[in-house]
Amino acid sequence: MSLKYPDQAISGTVTKQRTQKSKVMVLPLLKLGTLALKTLSKPIAARLKKEAGLHPKFRHLIISMAQANHRMTTTMQRRLYGHATDVGIRPLNEEKAVQAAVDLLGEFFVFSVAVAALVFEVQRSARSEAKKEELRRQEMEKLRQRDEALEKEMEGLKSKIQELEQLAREKGLAGMFNLRHPHVKEGKTATPA
Repeated sequence: MSLKYPDQAISGTVTKQRTQKSKVMVLPLLKLGTLALKTLSKPIAARLKKEAGLHPKFRHLIISMAQANHRMTTTMQRRLYGHATDVGIRPLNEEKAVQAAVDLLGEFFVFSVAVAALVFEVQRSARSEAKKEELRRQEMEKLRQRDEALEKEMEGLKSKIQELEQLAREKGLAGMFNLRHPHVKEGKTATPA
């Protein structure tokens, strides 16, 4: 790698260090964002719990959701540990089911916000990459056009050189530059005085 200026090596090192620092900064921000989402989900979970106590249809819905989740996780755990899966699973009592459903909805909320943030970041990154690719394509097009213009100019110069060489062969060097003696007129020869 050839460097035009000694500062390029330093500049490249500084750029790498900044990139590494930005990667290191992402982790604390990610943790902070996760903590903020969990903190925001607690009031939502409390609100869901309150709504479950007020509306019997909603309460029945989240209880059945919690019971289905309990059956599924218990069956999975039994399969993982090699226990019998055909044994009946005792349902949760109402309060535990409501609490489990509220926790499940809170986690679902956190997960969906995280997925939305991830999708947004991927789309933003894709748009940024598409813009960069378009700029690279435009730059390549400019370079191609400049290359074609230089090629045409070079062809023109080659043809002019060929014309000059042809003239030089036909008239000689003196004929090409119209180098004639100033006292000599055409058809007459100079006589010494």
